[in-house]
Amino acid sequence: MAVKIKAIAPYLFVDDVVKSANWYRDKLGFGFDRLWGEPPCFAIVRRDGVCVMLKQMPGQVRPNAKVDPEDSAWNAYLWVEDVDAVHAEFQAKGVKIPRGLCDQEYGCRDFDIEDCNGYVLCFGQNIQK
Repeated sequence: MAVKIKAIAPYLFVDDVVKSANWYRDKLGFGFDRLWGEPPCFAIVRRDGVCVMLKQMPGQVRPNAKVDPEDSAWNAYLWVEDVDAVHAEFQAKGVKIPRGLCDQEYGCRDFDIEDCNGYVLCFGQNIQK
């Protein structure tokens, strides 16, 4: 039997790691235990076992959708248990939602958010039976 991979964490370059970590906490409900570096330059934000790594690299922020605007590619896709509830939570917190909830041909119900750095994260739920 092969060893199983347990998780993956997107590694995103941000202009301001403190601002970004606080945004993920305040807007998306992620938490963090600490910021690394003096001054801070790295953080890992977590929610329900999902991690996003944030590395302060001023001027190096490159959301996929900015690199290829015609594709509007996500920087990460996060599967959730109740996508409607997550959508409502983020709406109530004023998160920018450039694409609202919809059922997709690939068997998911999902929506996109844009974080404070322009990264696009898609939150979705499998709806295929």
